[in-house]
Amino acid sequence: MKGFLFDLDGVIVDTAKYHYIAWKRVGQQLGFELTHEHNEQLKGVSRVDSLERIIAWAGADCNAEEKQRLLVEKNEDYLRQIENMDTDEILEGVEEVLLYANKNNISVALGSASKNGTRILEKLGLTHYFQAIIDGNHVTRSKPDPEVFLKGAAALGLDPKDCIVFEDAAAGIEAAQKAGMKTIGMGGSPELAAADYCFDSMKKISPAFIETL
Repeated sequence: MKGFLFDLDGVIVDTAKYHYIAWKRVGQQLGFELTHEHNEQLKGVSRVDSLERIIAWAGADCNAEEKQRLLVEKNEDYLRQIENMDTDEILEGVEEVLLYANKNNISVALGSASKNGTRILEKLGLTHYFQAIIDGNHVTRSKPDPEVFLKGAAALGLDPKDCIVFEDAAAGIEAAQKAGMKTIGMGGSPELAAADYCFDSMKKISPAFIETL
């Protein structure tokens, strides 16, 4: 493998908790109580598509202006929460894998639906590990569409078949496979069974395993 593509939320850092709080507040405005089970279905999904799902679950009727207001409020809420993030929130084993990649000439890109990918990597002090950042500002289609990963491979100048994707969501695994890439499911969820490899934690990914790829 010549390239590693990383999802952000749930792979590099656990920002899912901040998204959940912000989306829960949106749901409450619509008279709907968002559960953790609902939130699982929003992982890897764009902000616009996530809102559409919540509106459908709530059985609400929102015009374009109301939808835009909710999107802005959700993002501002989320941004306020992540401002206090620091290096302590990097998930275990992540920096070791990134360091291994950089030392062994493996190109690294972010492939995330988040529109705040650059800001979060800066807060975590990880930007220097990445040769390309493809996030929600660079794509028009949500996972499981492969657009984000295909653009990541292109930004690295690599053939998709030479890339491996680290993902924590079923939609992301499907997107990577549609792109013709190998997949590593992170987090141990049964929904990731379709991945080529699965690990509970990045800490369990050893240099010896990476070399087998």
